[in-house]
Amino acid sequence: MANQTNDIFTQARRGSVAAIIQILNEQLATLDVRIRAIFSDGVLQVLCEAPQVQQLEKSNIVEEVKQTLEEISPRNIQQVKINSRIIQEQKLLWLEDVTRDPENQLLWSQEITLTKPNIFKQIANNLQTNKPKPTKIPLSKTVYSTGMPKQNQFQPDVIGIFFLSMLMLTLGIQVNRWFNHSEIDKITASENTLSQSPSPTNKKSVEDTQTKSKAAFTQAVRLAQKAVADGKIAQSQEEWVAIAKTWQQAAELMTSVSPSYSRYDVAVNRAELYQKNSEIAKKEAEKREEKES
Repeated sequence: MANQTNDIFTQARRGSVAAIIQILNEQLATLDVRIRAIFSDGVLQVLCEAPQVQQLEKSNIVEEVKQTLEEISPRNIQQVKINSRIIQEQKLLWLEDVTRDPENQLLWSQEITLTKPNIFKQIANNLQTNKPKPTKIPLSKTVYSTGMPKQNQFQPDVIGIFFLSMLMLTLGIQVNRWFNHSEIDKITASENTLSQSPSPTNKKSVEDTQTKSKAAFTQAVRLAQKAVADGKIAQSQEEWVAIAKTWQQAAELMTSVSPSYSRYDVAVNRAELYQKNSEIAKKEAEKREEKES
């Protein structure tokens, strides 16, 4: 059982999504939370499902998933998006559903970036992940009874020295590569900090952009809620034309949200959704016009 657990952990560290799912499910079993995951466009999309909203408390789930993934430190996975919803029947295309309509499909979502372990832990993880499984070599009774010939007595030492040399060479190359990458990361981070740090002159402009984006997002949501409410009681062509205009205004407000705004991704999705709703309302207005004429 211990060997099987180690194998699953090793597979997860190598980037196996199936192994990552199994480990996360074991960690969150006490909360009665079920995990599904897909690696898409460089991001590990994690779906957390439970029968009740109380079991999907955001801070607890995010912290548990983040700690588990950082302990695994899966290869080539750093960006993670955690999504949550009330448990539904098994669907193979769940990511498409929540991406198309996150407002109605999800309780909440949170994007996180996994913290890389320090270089010594990375070396240890790499050696552990790439460690070959030991192979048992059966020895015949003749070997024990007659002994090894003299010319072969030093063969195990030669093999051991060979493998030790190869290990040290590989380790040296890997350490050198990590140090080079670390220096590049530091330089890049320094350049990004210098380029991204707003000057005192631009700071107010950035704050104004954020304020305007937040106001546009909020107003668009209010208009969408109004359009939904009006659509439930609309009867005439004029009413449906007005609803179509409301949806159009909400879509335009969402389109005006700045890419630097924290909910920009949601705004993009909702702009598309609101635009589709506007088209639907226009078609409904046309139907009413035909009936009235």
